[in-house]
Amino acid sequence: MTPPPPPPPLGRARRKDPAVVHPALDDTALAAALDALAQGRWIVARSLLLRTGTDWDLRGHRLMALGAARSGTVWAREWQLAEPDSPDAAAFAATAAVHRVLRGKETAENARTSCLTAARAAPADPTPWLAMLLLARATGTPDEREHAFDQVRARHPGHHHAHHLMAACLAEHQQGDSDDPLHQVYDFAAWAAEQAPADSPLAVLPVVAHAERYRVLAAAGLEPADPVASGHWVTRRARQAMKAAFDWWLEWEGDADHPRGKVDLNFLAHAKYCEGRLAEAAALFHRIGPYVTAEPWGYPARDPVRAFRAARDIALRVT
Repeated sequence: MTPPPPPPPLGRARRKDPAVVHPALDDTALAAALDALAQGRWIVARSLLLRTGTDWDLRGHRLMALGAARSGTVWAREWQLAEPDSPDAAAFAATAAVHRVLRGKETAENARTSCLTAARAAPADPTPWLAMLLLARATGTPDEREHAFDQVRARHPGHHHAHHLMAACLAEHQQGDSDDPLHQVYDFAAWAAEQAPADSPLAVLPVVAHAERYRVLAAAGLEPADPVASGHWVTRRARQAMKAAFDWWLEWEGDADHPRGKVDLNFLAHAKYCEGRLAEAAALFHRIGPYVTAEPWGYPARDPVRAFRAARDIALRVT
């Protein structure tokens, strides 16, 4: 029997906390490095990456956030001029180049070259291949996406961000005018969750896959733009995926200290809210705090902070 969700904290819930989408999530050291980068002090990012070491999930999280900074390319180049043999500088330049492609400011070929240069500088590091996967999602072929994902997994089989990106890629394959219960993204997510260790946050990946499919279907006009009005969240498959993920969270949440843990909590709270399980959603909202993620609250084309706040207020008010 599934135990009840943990009770909310004592006292009145704060309804007006500063919920925002921030790439650092709850990584305060990364937030400080991003602030310093905006002021032109890239040396803080250098020190941060040096301390991060070979924690590949944390390194990927931090480098992707640093690379997404508007001034990232400028300071990556400055760093490379100062330390041309630095693998950290090369990886920073690669992630920054990929994000420039996403903003229409760089060619895919130049970004691909940067990623391969970074991969050669640190052969054991999956992060350049994570950047390559993000690039391939935007500009590449299915084979290129699969190759980049395989390269990440060869270096870190449980890479959190790479699995999320691959789920998003696979979900975008749409044939016909309805959802396919045998769609490959569902099989991929189930496989990844089953082969991962018991404490792995990849247990939440089937919920992520379900949200990514909703994004694609809603964008195509095959599901309502309001996820709560969609039957997508109350199918047998969806309920099984969400129950398994929530049970995992109940068992492992207290021990989990993952750099992208807030991402999983946002996906799970969104799913529970859409399913109508407001008590479970409320428990998750309390754990999330102000750390909103654009995915999946922005699906299909919504203001993620407004959607998050509205859902949180309803869940907390009802419970």
